[in-house]
Amino acid sequence: MARPGRWERGPVTGPGADTGAPARPTPSSDPGSSGPGSPAPGPSDSSPSDPGSWEPTHWEPTPWEPPSWDLPRPAPAPAPAAPAAPASPPAGPEPSASAPREPAPRTPRDARSAVPSAPASDRVPASRAPSDVPPEPVSAPAVPPEPGADVLPSTTGGFRTPPPDASPGDQPEAGPRETVLSVVEPPPPAGHVGSGPPTYAPEPTALPPAEPDELGDLVADTVLDGARYGASTLRAVSLRGDSARYRGEPRRDALLTARFGTGEQALVLVAMATGARATSGAHRAAADACRWIGQAVGRSHERLSEDIRAARRGELKSGLHRLTDRSLGKLRASAAEQGVEPEEYTAGLRCLLLPADPQCRTRVFFGVGAGGLFRLRDGEWQDIEPRVTDTAGEPVVGFGSPPHETPGGDRLTMDLGITTPPSPYEPAPRPPGAPFRFRASVARPGDTLLLCTGGLAEPLRGEPELAEHLTTRWAEGEPPGLAAFLADASVRVKGYADDRTAAAVWEA
Repeated sequence: MARPGRWERGPVTGPGADTGAPARPTPSSDPGSSGPGSPAPGPSDSSPSDPGSWEPTHWEPTPWEPPSWDLPRPAPAPAPAAPAAPASPPAGPEPSASAPREPAPRTPRDARSAVPSAPASDRVPASRAPSDVPPEPVSAPAVPPEPGADVLPSTTGGFRTPPPDASPGDQPEAGPRETVLSVVEPPPPAGHVGSGPPTYAPEPTALPPAEPDELGDLVADTVLDGARYGASTLRAVSLRGDSARYRGEPRRDALLTARFGTGEQALVLVAMATGARATSGAHRAAADACRWIGQAVGRSHERLSEDIRAARRGELKSGLHRLTDRSLGKLRASAAEQGVEPEEYTAGLRCLLLPADPQCRTRVFFGVGAGGLFRLRDGEWQDIEPRVTDTAGEPVVGFGSPPHETPGGDRLTMDLGITTPPSPYEPAPRPPGAPFRFRASVARPGDTLLLCTGGLAEPLRGEPELAEHLTTRWAEGEPPGLAAFLADASVRVKGYADDRTAAAVWEA
């Protein structure tokens, strides 16, 4: 009995053979070779060989086909239509009746008719029975289709094409879509700006000389620091100038960053100093100035924090002026101990106070000496360095010119322009020192406050390209990291080769 859902290889003879369906006729060139009971050949015969050559064989699954118990059992498909013309049998010698017949070779499952098959590109079957064989796989065995799924033709390559009535949204697009992201990034740091490259090399050349017993006086080429407190982000750097790097001189600038107190009551101090030019102890004088002002501010940080939060400008200015004079006075005393002139052991001092309270955005600057205080707001640089005002009021002793007459109206002796020799009993008057500078400003979100020494302030005022470059780097986005800030502060300008020290504060 034939297995359901499969086609038999040929008629089975003997006891138990199924005689319900007529055997498939096979045309033969010799009618006498047909056995008894064989049906007469008809025009619809499509068997490729003699029915007598078929013998019952044991069915075995082919390597490319799963066993029959794993095959799905869909509904039987209608039989294919019979070909119009019978095919001629294969040519070959006719076997004799007495000689034993050799078993015929297995007929491929696809050879169900003698009609020549169409090319593979034009053959698209209308339907497949479970026993139909797909094309031989190239690299992997074929996977049987799921029950109820449409079997794809061999020309699809294994991918299901959308049906003709599919919606336009299911159809693949004509071409790949490219997603373009617009990301605004700051330009990369530049090596130099201005009319041309500087004269000196961009990297250090020579180290400063050292003494075996004074190794503590050695100064590093570059110092970098940073922090974040409250609503502000701090970046600070001090680096040796191109001229000092080439000549092997120590860095004359000094930098100090310190925090006094804890929590919202803390106070951050940034102090920078520049020693006198062409003096042997300039780097030591700058370091002493930063250390002494740091000690003075640290001892009074609680009172200073209260004055800053309460916006007591008068108390702040007078108190910081007093602390600055004390620190510079110690420098003059140290010069006397060393036996050098006060002008040789002095330094310009510039400081910045930042409260850690996020609700307080008051930034206080104070100090003496050359440098710059700038603010980047709305993409434009503002020079907010305090200006020294003209002297007002009556002259005082040691400052200004003496009056021409007494309060009673008596005229004094006429000045004939003859210089008076200094008195041996009175010390010579000191030249007036650098004026004290003070400024307290309220920062806005997005502002950038820059405090620097003369090594960076002068090229910022003298070279517009440097200011434009720093504007593009700092105007938008997050504050730069330490390495990026060092690269920005190191942008060189031809004609400016002094040490540079800068501290920038970004407001969140």
